[in-house]
Amino acid sequence: SNVKGYQFWQHNNKPIELWSTAVIEQKADYLHDNPVVAGFGNEAWHWKYSSAIDYSGGRGLIELDEL
Repeated sequence: SNVKGYQFWQHNNKPIELWSTAVIEQKADYLHDNPVVAGFGNEAWHWKYSSAIDYSGGRGLIELDEL
């Protein structure tokens, strides 16, 4: 079967140490921009499942603790 074509997660183990606020913000920005890159919206907060909504002053689907 062609399972690889339907995989959501990559199969590797390359952990990234989140050792500073700047690194955490960089990784959060990367995650928030993925739906935009994929064409699901023009801005990160347009994707209703993204926590970018919370970081832009709105309220997302779940309550977040601010970093």
